[in-house]
Amino acid sequence: MLTTFVYTYRMSETSLQDTIREVDLVRVRADLDLSRERMARLFDVSAKTIERWEAKRALPRNHAGRKLLSELREMVDLGRVVYGKEGFHRFLALPIPSAGQATPLQLIERGDIASVLALLATDYEGLGP
Repeated sequence: MLTTFVYTYRMSETSLQDTIREVDLVRVRADLDLSRERMARLFDVSAKTIERWEAKRALPRNHAGRKLLSELREMVDLGRVVYGKEGFHRFLALPIPSAGQATPLQLIERGDIASVLALLATDYEGLGP
């Protein structure tokens, strides 16, 4: 039996802001192949808010939104390392048997980014199927 551990820690507001400065919301949304409406559901805001953030190159104001954006970027970066751009898009649409046939995108929409990161880490380590 293989067990995967994902270590998380609470970032300080300052280190989170430094990380977030490097995040491009447009790129993250494009890499996840999400419409503004789907991205808005992740952040619990309107599609118009996503559009405004993208136009102004602004970021979510609250800590939870900034943390979510940082986690999404981390996931996108790891996915592109593991699978490449096109392979990552295929991975996002692939049903995962251990997740009840949910796709990674569905897991993300449910707020379960940690499971998607764990799957990517497992494949990165060469321990996946």
